[in-house]
Amino acid sequence: MSVRQTVGIVGVGNMGGGMARRLLGLGWRVHVCDIDESKTTALQALGAIVQDSPAALMAAVDRLIVCVIDTPQVELVLWGPQGVSQSLRPGQTVMLCPTLSPEDVESQGQRLAALGAHAIDAPMSGGPQRAAEGTMSLMVAAPAAVFQANQDWLDALSGLVFHVSERVGDGARTKLANNMLAGINLVGAAQVLAMAQRMGLDGSKTLDVMERSSGQSWIGSDRLRRALVNDYAPRAHVTLLEKDTRLAVQAGDSVGFTPELGRLAADVFAQAHAAGLANEDDASVFKLYTLQP
Repeated sequence: MSVRQTVGIVGVGNMGGGMARRLLGLGWRVHVCDIDESKTTALQALGAIVQDSPAALMAAVDRLIVCVIDTPQVELVLWGPQGVSQSLRPGQTVMLCPTLSPEDVESQGQRLAALGAHAIDAPMSGGPQRAAEGTMSLMVAAPAAVFQANQDWLDALSGLVFHVSERVGDGARTKLANNMLAGINLVGAAQVLAMAQRMGLDGSKTLDVMERSSGQSWIGSDRLRRALVNDYAPRAHVTLLEKDTRLAVQAGDSVGFTPELGRLAADVFAQAHAAGLANEDDASVFKLYTLQP
């Protein structure tokens, strides 16, 4: 096995775990680290090498995927007492996959560059199953030379790699635009289907029509099929689209653009959180509407 076919992943939950399974299935050597031991134990059974800290993991690999949730977690993984920076060497590559504000991604990239490392801004879309299948999309922002030098593992991770820009931070901007639309589509689909049921229509049959007509959206179909059978087991928690739509609205505000529909969607996810649905799947926005008197 080529030395280059070794990758580390910090954060092997839904998406990070899916990526680890994808690479392991293709024969890559994968080092993993996560605060949830059950996640790493499951991957160890598939051949992953478990490290006890981000620093130890970075010492064992040249290329790292950071797949945690938010800026405070990224800060801890990269710059904490046992963080990546403790063992980072010039020439190593760090790929940032969480959905963060563009400004936070730019800042992290600059700090990594100051240590001689290469930063790849690469948020994901598609969900855990598509991550494991290699069919998720990656929105990559990195200098052309860095992108080309790492195309082997990017292509291994995804058949839908979009090199959106050479400016680190533009991956985050692209992801926020995408997720704002996803949030709008999901809220709209949930609201309309709840209205259809209130009018006495069969929810499943109505969704059949929407899936094959002008109202179709991937996220509406994916989430509402589960919601109709009361399946709210979390694949993507409400808090994720709550965060992403909030960040997207802030990004619009920062350039003097008012995304009215995005703001409405962000408010709905905040309402779902306040209603006690934060740890359920984001399909539970449908439940929010069906609970209305």
